[in-house]
Amino acid sequence: MNGELLPLFPLNVVLLPGTPLPLHIFEPRYRQMTRECLEQNREFGVVLARAQGIAAVGCSAEIVKVVKRYEDGRSDILTRGRRRFRVEEVFDDKPYYQGRVEFLPEPASEEDAKTAERLLALYAEVHRLVHGRDGAAVPAAGASLAYSVAAELPLDVEHKQELLELDSEPERRRRLAERLEAWAEELRQVARARKKAGGNGHGR
Repeated sequence: MNGELLPLFPLNVVLLPGTPLPLHIFEPRYRQMTRECLEQNREFGVVLARAQGIAAVGCSAEIVKVVKRYEDGRSDILTRGRRRFRVEEVFDDKPYYQGRVEFLPEPASEEDAKTAERLLALYAEVHRLVHGRDGAAVPAAGASLAYSVAAELPLDVEHKQELLELDSEPERRRRLAERLEAWAEELRQVARARKKAGGNGHGR
């Protein structure tokens, strides 16, 4: 049978390739999973947990560092997203789930400077409106700009999952820019309302 067997970690987060994800490991089954991954120098798969089951597309996680080990067996680890995959089959013969997965290729695409510039401008504006400060610099050439921008903003998990499932970086950028444009307008309206309320003596 084709496909690679990968330990699965269902979470209420979406890990994106190239982005960091710190995790606190406390359940015995995931202590075992991370211990085996460290011993075997293996990745595990992070998949979005939904009420009806796990998402079909996830991202493999490399354990970059064990930040802290606790006496009771818990640990804090730092992981980084590596490769997108599609879950073909799930197995429950170990304490944690495993999946037979197909790793998804990243098609080469031409740079679209105009969309990249628009996306970076929207990222800067939304970050300032949400957090009141400038955001972190986003990535050098070669990394996915869409993933890096999405990882820096408090987007809902379903939107991040949509980005993860898209095969084209230009399409990811376009979809994310559309989402940020709508969000920026909502935030601008809130900011104007607050300014108006604060200036007429009727602010709450």
